Amino acid sequence: MLPDIETCLSVLPPKEKRQTLLFTATVTPEVLALKNQPRAPGRQPIFVCEVDTEDLATPAGLRQLYLQTPVTHKECYLHVLLTTPAHIESKIIIFCNRTKTATLLEYMLRMLDHRVTALHSGLKQQDRVGNLGRFRAGAARILVATDVAARGLDIPEVALVINFDVSRDPDDYIHRVGRTARAGRTGTSVTFIGQRDVELILAIEARVGKKMEEFEEEGVSVEGRVVRDAIKIVTEKKREAMLNIEEGRDVKGNRQVGMKKRRVE
Repeated sequence: MLPDIETCLSVLPPKEKRQTLLFTATVTPEVLALKNQPRAPGRQPIFVCEVDTEDLATPAGLRQLYLQTPVTHKECYLHVLLTTPAHIESKIIIFCNRTKTATLLEYMLRMLDHRVTALHSGLKQQDRVGNLGRFRAGAARILVATDVAARGLDIPEVALVINFDVSRDPDDYIHRVGRTARAGRTGTSVTFIGQRDVELILAIEARVGKKMEEFEEEGVSVEGRVVRDAIKIVTEKKREAMLNIEEGRDVKGNRQVGMKKRRVE
């Protein structure tokens, strides 16, 4: 990072004729190391100011909800949540802990007729840029991502963040849900919780200083819709998605040249 900063500063007026202010959303060890850089005689020390993130961990306009989901039917609950009246038109980011999970969800949701794209480390850089552009422009309503998308991205009008997998680190959770309710807007996060996630949720709630509320939507029984509308079709499409991935097909179902079959866990 420091060489990049030095390159940028090299095209500015001499340091004797300017004041330099640098801002970052993430205070890394490299940023803190700036304080210890040697200074020429007569030069003021570098001043580093950190905003207290303990009290400002999550946006004020953010509703933090949870939805209890059995691990065997998480994809069914996801499909139903994406099609509830309150969210049927919303711009949504779905966060997963693993690239394989994000890939599977992208394939499956596309087969379920959702306008979806993906952003994770398993994609080439040009594909990441293109997919992010599609999401920004509204060509895709849903972005399935790993924590690659949790930091540093400002995507306007994201109304809902879904944590398909619970974050292992409370700070990662904060960065994820911070993709919505930005710049004074309101937004919602829904975290899927299984039986083994209790300790992770307690750690997140302790970090943000707030309890999550249970997801409720007037006139909607998520569990009832899962049983009535989702289990059969979602299970079928998940199976097809896994087969396409194993056969080396792309998200549109076309066989990719030179791709070997790969196993989906």
